This record gives sequence, structure tokens and C-alpha cells, in this order.
Amino acid sequence: MKKINFKRFKLRQVTVNDLNDRLLLINLYITQALTLIIGIIWLIFQRRNPLSLLSWPEGIEFLYWGVGLSVLVLAADLLAGRFVPEEAMNDGGINDMLFKKRPLWHILIIAAVVSICEELLFRGAIQHTLGPYWTSILFAVIHVRYLKHWIPTGLVFAISYGMGYIYIQAGTLWAPIITHFIVDFVLGLIIRYRRDS
Repeated sequence: MKKINFKRFKLRQVTVNDLNDRLLLINLYITQALTLIIGIIWLIFQRRNPLSLLSWPEGIEFLYWGVGLSVLVLAADLLAGRFVPEEAMNDGGINDMLFKKRPLWHILIIAAVVSICEELLFRGAIQHTLGPYWTSILFAVIHVRYLKHWIPTGLVFAISYGMGYIYIQAGTLWAPIITHFIVDFVLGLIIRYRRDS
């Protein structure tokens, strides 16, 4: 059996210039798979059924919560884009690279995968343990590409806290999943179809 030489592996910081489209997508889907796995394991340790969290609710009230919050988030993002300098909102070009040349169907898939995986972990599992405040701090921290700028970090925290709130109010994980999906999908479309100045 061949031995693996771990000394050959070196960790280094990767910038957006080091990434190509394939590597970015691999990274995205691996991190979402890990998020889903961690969420399921966390729920099992809590003795909660992940499938029951994802069961479709009876009424449609959760849609009002999910769509309502997504409208507020998109309005806040558009206002921030208009009044906040671009360098203060910079994510290092990751969102542009992820969505700029992506076909519509793939933006839809990315938004669906990210919203389900992240909400299952953060709202479904972590919030049950830590509550919405600490869950939102953790959610903002894992969006590491925004941490160099306080405005997007604050927006991510506020959005996360809002999703935690509507999860409690609606009583179903589908409310924050819908918010997360709509926000990611619409912002992905804006990046995809905007004209560069």
C-alpha cells in the first residue's frame, strides 16, 4: 500500500484570481455537501428528524413570511448598492465569478442547493441550540468573504437574524428557505444580466 506524504500538501490563501470556474463550482458544492452532512449529524445528536423539519407545511402563511422578508432584504441590498461605495461592499469578486456567466437554470440550482443546505444547518440545527442571535453571528462569520467590510457583514447578520425570526414565527423551515432562495436567485440574476458600466 502506497503511503501518502502529507508534507507535500500545503495550505495557502487562495484569491479570486487563483480560481477558475470549475474549481469555484467544486468548492461551492463540496462546502454545501459538508453543510448538509453537518446539519443532519447535528440534528441526529439533537434526536430530531431532518425529514420532519423539511416536511411541507399545511397552510400558506409561511410564504408570506418568506416572500415578505426576501422583499425587505432585496430592497435593503438595492439601497446599499446605490448609497454605499462599491469598495465597502466588495466580496472579492466571488459573486461575480459565480453568477456572471452562469445559465439561468444553474443559478436556480445553486440558489436551491445553498438555501436548503444552509438553512437546515443554521436555522434547523444550530438555532435550536444557540438561538437566533448567536446563530446569526456564526452565519455572518462563515460568510468570510464579507468580513473585511463591516456593512456587508452587518447585512448578513441582520438577514440571518430575520430568517431566524421568521422561522420561529412561521413554525416551519420552509419560510427561511424561501427567503434564502429568493434572495440568492434574484441577486444571481441581477449579477448575471446587469450591464457593466
